[in-house]
Amino acid sequence: MARALGRLGPLWAGGRRRHPGSDTLRQQELKSSFSMQAKMPPCDFSPGKYESYPYERMLKIRKQNLSPSLVTYYKKPLLLHQGHMQWLFDYEGRRYLDLFAGIVTVSVGHCHPKITAAAQKQLGHLWHTTNIYMHPSIQEYVEKLTALLPDPLKVVYLTNSGSEANDLAMFMARLYTRNFDLICFRGGYHGGSPYALGLTSIGSYKHGVANGFGCQTTMLPDVFRGPWGGSYCRDSLVQTIRKCSCSQGCCEANDQYVEQFKDTLSTCVTKAIAGFIAEPIQGVNGAVQYPKRFLKEAFQLVRERGGICIADEVQTGFGRTGSHFWGFQTHGVVPDVVTMAKGIGNGFPMAAVVTTPEIANSLAQNLHFNTFGGNPLACVVGSAVLDAIAEDGLQKNSEEVGTYMLLEFAKLRDKFEIIGDVRGKGLMIGIEMVKNKDSRQPLPAEEMSQIWEDCKDMGVLIGRGGIYSQTFRVKPPMCITKQDAAFAVEVFHAALMRHLERTAAK
Repeated sequence: MARALGRLGPLWAGGRRRHPGSDTLRQQELKSSFSMQAKMPPCDFSPGKYESYPYERMLKIRKQNLSPSLVTYYKKPLLLHQGHMQWLFDYEGRRYLDLFAGIVTVSVGHCHPKITAAAQKQLGHLWHTTNIYMHPSIQEYVEKLTALLPDPLKVVYLTNSGSEANDLAMFMARLYTRNFDLICFRGGYHGGSPYALGLTSIGSYKHGVANGFGCQTTMLPDVFRGPWGGSYCRDSLVQTIRKCSCSQGCCEANDQYVEQFKDTLSTCVTKAIAGFIAEPIQGVNGAVQYPKRFLKEAFQLVRERGGICIADEVQTGFGRTGSHFWGFQTHGVVPDVVTMAKGIGNGFPMAAVVTTPEIANSLAQNLHFNTFGGNPLACVVGSAVLDAIAEDGLQKNSEEVGTYMLLEFAKLRDKFEIIGDVRGKGLMIGIEMVKNKDSRQPLPAEEMSQIWEDCKDMGVLIGRGGIYSQTFRVKPPMCITKQDAAFAVEVFHAALMRHLERTAAK
């Protein structure tokens, strides 16, 4: 594709070659082809009156009394007051389309009426007993949950967070195999607790204390940013712009990454290992997808070494990928352990580890207890979430609306030089920003922040991720509509246009 030169050229990937006065002409063409005022879709919900402390007092308390490790988004942090399905409202009544869903946690919608009603009913009935007694909701819930998983994944241990779930999965892998070494991908995020932090391989989450004993990272098979990748590698409607000469049914990039995985097994761990953990699509790292056959081949190699395979479904589970209920199903594999959290409770703190009877039995040799895991309120909420996903058709909606968004964002990638990659599946989308497509160097943080702030100012909240915080993360509540998605794409387009104008004015 021809690229215009001049100050606008490096950012805009379409159009004619430069001629005198082309910078001005290009700006006029872009403005005439796009309205800078995206119209927010209607919403029939009105938030209640905000009645708490003034904004400045809230900000002061936050700075004085909350841990400074709890960072806030945006130059002026949002003070949110109420939520309704895919919408959030701030203390002044401003409405925002939520494309980040509480960090991929609000699966069926903010304050979904079915979930709210179920929780309110249980609040007046029984909050907590712990698992030393039986209560109806835990049996009812685990039966419903395991019915959605293939054999032999039929035994559930309920916890409160994804970090807890992955901690427990690591523990069970080592107990069951009587081996110690665990393998994880660079760029993976599996929690921030001291134990799970060993599996998390993003530098900004690492602290200057010892962690990760027995956890070995291996090369991430990233077909956009990694050393190998082509035009047909991943399970997505949108592929990378990298070219490949692979024949039908052959993926040279996959073969190269599998060789790197074999090299890790041969050089960095013992002959017998405890296991391997992977997100079916990396979440915090910006919706990174692997070659289609990679996980199947990696699972086989791990099992040959005596290890078990763990699928971290904290972000990909519960229908978010659209085509399947679980992310691992898109890879044609059945793991030995599945961990899940976030969307499992639509914002209520709950999580789960699901495994086989044999692996679960390894934990029963001694006591292991979780006070709040599987409490009556959590189980009722979790059950209502499963009902809402089915009754509201949210898996199908994820596929349909996600497909639309992916293809629309891909059109922007073809127009703007600073969009290096668009990828994902269903409503789990990453938009990786670069200085230019040739270098693939990350877009500078200041420029990322300006685009991000502009989206917020126009009413769209979007996430960020990636090793260099260079990827916009689009993972909304699964109730989002096509009209909402069109608005979001229009706003993102407008933010890119404003970025062009700022760059041209320098």
